[in-house]
Amino acid sequence: MMTKTMQWVAAAVLSLSASAWAAGPLKVGVSAVTAPSLEAAAQEARRQGLDVQVVEFSDWTAPNAALNAGDLDANFFQHLPFLGNAIEKAGYQLRPVGVGLLTNIGVFSRKYTSLSAIPEGATVSVYDDVTNQGRHLLFLQKLGLIELKDPSNRFSTIHDIAHNPKKLKLIEIPGPQLARALADVDMAVGAPLYFVAAGQLDVASSGLAYSGAEDVQYAIHFVARKNANGSDAVDPRLQQLIDIYQNSDVVRQKIFETQGRDARLYSLPWLNEAKQGQGGAATAQPAGAQRANQ
Repeated sequence: MMTKTMQWVAAAVLSLSASAWAAGPLKVGVSAVTAPSLEAAAQEARRQGLDVQVVEFSDWTAPNAALNAGDLDANFFQHLPFLGNAIEKAGYQLRPVGVGLLTNIGVFSRKYTSLSAIPEGATVSVYDDVTNQGRHLLFLQKLGLIELKDPSNRFSTIHDIAHNPKKLKLIEIPGPQLARALADVDMAVGAPLYFVAAGQLDVASSGLAYSGAEDVQYAIHFVARKNANGSDAVDPRLQQLIDIYQNSDVVRQKIFETQGRDARLYSLPWLNEAKQGQGGAATAQPAGAQRANQ
């Protein structure tokens, strides 16, 4: 049985812990892609009395460095392979604590209207960074266009293709050049969001194939520092923000709007999990999403 002294000590420890979590605003680093939806969640959090500061970064290195150094409480810009690679390379003491938006990838072409029409020797562009290139190759493998030496390696490169029956010529490009490069290749693999940003909504919505919620490892995750005591506890302020992000209709509508108003271009993995738990019941979508799928 816990004595009164032990109860007092335990309460004091909890109080100190809560004070440590609650010091100052919750600072979350984002990229240009994740800023709109996270800011929508932050505005809702402020209405609930939680002070959230959204800090936008223009590169993909600084948000992890800033979080690891303690300048941020969390960041929201990266998928798990990217995080794993960053931890391996830099030794960051970081961990994922919640799942967010999954930007689907697609296969796009201005010359062909179906995968079966892609000819032998066609040129195909993929991103030149290892974490996203691996995702593209896994998707091409799923579509039956190539086979990889290790069919499950998410860090595969174009040099790890074991079987290429159509003799596709793979070309590496920086992701942001996707929309511009499409005219120079027969087919391109990448995020339709780049076409949306370039004002090419017709291209973004006319992919020959799209990935989906099963690609959850590539969803943008909320990331925090590891706790010094090794526990899995999450800052209650951050958990509140994650809950808002996943459940707010305002956030869901903002995601829909910034993703080209086409529900095929993105997934909300936590809803997919709920769907599976309900035996396949339909999941909620923003107004207009059903029309976008027709």
